[in-house]
Amino acid sequence: MKATYLPPAPGIAEYVQEILVIEHFRVTTPFVLPLFPNGMPTLLFQTAKGKIGNATNNLTLFGQTVFPDTLTISEHFTLIAYFFKPYALNALFGVSAQELTDSPVDLNLLPASVRTGLQEQLLNASSSSEMISLLDNYIFRLTTKIKTDMRVIRYAVEKIAGAPSKKNLVEVQQDLYMTGRTFQRLFEKNIGIIPTQFRRISQFNAAFRQLNTRRFKSLTDISYSNGYADQSHFIRAFKEFTSMTPSQYLAW
Repeated sequence: MKATYLPPAPGIAEYVQEILVIEHFRVTTPFVLPLFPNGMPTLLFQTAKGKIGNATNNLTLFGQTVFPDTLTISEHFTLIAYFFKPYALNALFGVSAQELTDSPVDLNLLPASVRTGLQEQLLNASSSSEMISLLDNYIFRLTTKIKTDMRVIRYAVEKIAGAPSKKNLVEVQQDLYMTGRTFQRLFEKNIGIIPTQFRRISQFNAAFRQLNTRRFKSLTDISYSNGYADQSHFIRAFKEFTSMTPSQYLAW
C-alpha cells in the first residue's frame, strides 16, 4: 500500500487544504480506514466501492465529522481524498453545512449542476494522476461560481485553528464584534458545528497529527504542547473523537 499527501494546485488552494492518495493493489483482507474528526469537509473517491455505515459509494461528500466512523474497502483500489478548508462546503457545493455534519452523502444524489458526471469520468480514468486532474478541474469550476463573501468566517476559522485555545476563541468573537449567539450562527451555517466544538476538534487534530509523527517522548508532551491541562484530559478527548485511547490507536 502507498499513501501520499499532496499540496493542492494553486487554482484551488484557497479552498483545498491538502490531498491524500492511497493506492492498494493487493487487498487480501478488507481495508479499514478510520474516519476521525479533523475539522475539514472532504470529497472522497475510491475506484472500488467503500462502505461507510450502511452506505456503499464510490464518491462521497463529507461535512464535519464529530463522531468517529470507518471506511471499509474489500477490493484493490485507488483512493483520493480532497480535504477542504473548513468554510468551503456551502460555498462550493451549495449544501447546508449542518445537514452534512456526521451525515456524508453520495455526490450523485446532489443536483446535476454540482455532480456533472464526475464519478463516471473518474472510474474511466487510467491513472491516479488523471483522476487528480479531473478532480482539480471539477473543483476549479465550482470555485468560479462562488458568490459568497467568506472573509469573516475565513478569519475566524484560521485564527481558531491556528491557536485552538478557549482564550483565543473569546478573542476572535470580540475581534468580530459579535454576540455569542451571532457567532454561533455564523459557525453553524458555514462550518456545521458550533465554535466551541470546532475549537476542540482543531485542538484534537493538532495533537493527533503530532501523535502520528511518533516524534514525542510521552503523551504528556503532546498534551501540554497542544493546550490540554494534562495527559488525562488529552486521553479523554482522544477517546471521545476516536473511540480508543492513544495507546490503542498506536497499537492498531
